Amino acid sequence: MQEDNKKEPGKVWLVGAGPGDVGLFTMKGAQVLEQADVVVYDSLVGQGILTRIPASAKLINVGKRAGHHTMSQEKINQVLAEEAKKGNKVVRLKGGDPFLFGRGGEELELLTKEGIPYEIVPGVTSPISVPAYNGIPVTHRDFCSSVHVITGHKRKGMEYDIDFGALVHTKGTLVFLMGITAMEDICNGLMKAGMEPDMPAAVLSKGTTAGQKRVVATVGTLKAAADQAKIQTPAIIVVGKVCTLADDFAWYEKLPLAGWKILVTRPKENISRTAALLREKGAEVLELPSISIIPLEDQSRLYQAFSHIRSYDWLVFTSPAGVEVFFRQMEKKKIDLRSLGNAKIAVIGEGTKKKFLERGIYPDFMPSVYDGNTLGKELGALLNGTEKILIPRASLGNKELAEELKKTGAQVDDVPTYETGYVSSPLINEKKEFEEGTIDLAVFTSASTVKGFVESTKGLDYSRVRAACIGKQTRAAADSYGMQTYMSEKATIDSLIELVETLKRREEKWN
Repeated sequence: MQEDNKKEPGKVWLVGAGPGDVGLFTMKGAQVLEQADVVVYDSLVGQGILTRIPASAKLINVGKRAGHHTMSQEKINQVLAEEAKKGNKVVRLKGGDPFLFGRGGEELELLTKEGIPYEIVPGVTSPISVPAYNGIPVTHRDFCSSVHVITGHKRKGMEYDIDFGALVHTKGTLVFLMGITAMEDICNGLMKAGMEPDMPAAVLSKGTTAGQKRVVATVGTLKAAADQAKIQTPAIIVVGKVCTLADDFAWYEKLPLAGWKILVTRPKENISRTAALLREKGAEVLELPSISIIPLEDQSRLYQAFSHIRSYDWLVFTSPAGVEVFFRQMEKKKIDLRSLGNAKIAVIGEGTKKKFLERGIYPDFMPSVYDGNTLGKELGALLNGTEKILIPRASLGNKELAEELKKTGAQVDDVPTYETGYVSSPLINEKKEFEEGTIDLAVFTSASTVKGFVESTKGLDYSRVRAACIGKQTRAAADSYGMQTYMSEKATIDSLIELVETLKRREEKWN
């Protein structure tokens, strides 16, 4: 009997990506996305969510926006079926919710017909979330008892299939999606059906992102007010007395970093605490990998050090990545913590210290300034010259550190354990973002992330880039490319966040 080499059938997940803010992406959506083999995505999916697509996934951009489709709906349906039949885990990533004017039902028809398994992961929908981010509750006991969501999009050359009279008689809040180009027709339709011209109305643009903009007017004046404010899509229209609450209930714009879009470069392997803190303060954070940590294939020098690890008086670590690679190689060689003996631990800064604390180890030394030169000088001052020191770190590490320690007479084994590689996002054009002025600030936490960013944006005029830097070496790297640089008072993440807030306040004062 021959073996059946046929691949197991795949599966499709229709996942709602929400309105844009990555914090509004559901936990289940994130979990499903992490395991995707193929991702079919829309233009309205937020950039923060696009950055979470695994690097190994096949990407298919169907580019759907009102009136502009890269791929027809019928073709999209076929692609989902075809990719699933290959045995893939297929995520259909859609802005908002898959079933609220998302044509998710149409995509399920072919899957059902073909017998392909699927799941639906609902998304936070813009008719509720975008007004909420603008201080507008879509229902309020004093004003209305219902909310109605209507598509403002209509087929070319056809009349609206909307009963404006019925909408007016509900006396509820009306939310129109995809209706910006037809705003005048919508407002006129409501007034002809009996709505008073002074009924409060709002247009909300780019909700839940740094570009969020709100115009509150009336049904009779909304079109003129939106034109004057140069409102851009995507945007929604809200009609109802609840719009009068926007100024009183507004909260997003009161956050210290609201309205700023910030690029945080990081090692590919890291989940960034920096990004989380910036988001807490209202920034839209574009968290993109610029470097990847590549453990050396040949770890013979480190293994040689392991063979006499108890002989070392100090183990010196200059990055969180160095700690991770060191312990990973210890596990590989089945060496446990007891083998470190009485060696003391020196770390370059808080991030590296944290990696030891996670393992229940309290480092013995950390310099007053978090850079290699200071680490070498201050640790060197504690030595008597008879010590044996191991520095497991990047292959292109700071030479001054080892040299400072050797001046004391200590024996220093400077052992490369990993290389730094440069990576860029296939989904987001960082160069274009800076050229168009949509990113307000870049945040760098190491010199290597600066170099990684430059590798990803070749040809960019770096004088356009405002850079918030942690430490002298990071700032020096950014300065070397002509960026507008600012350095945090201390080489800590908290101090870096304070710097970003200061820069934002300074800009507001100038404006």
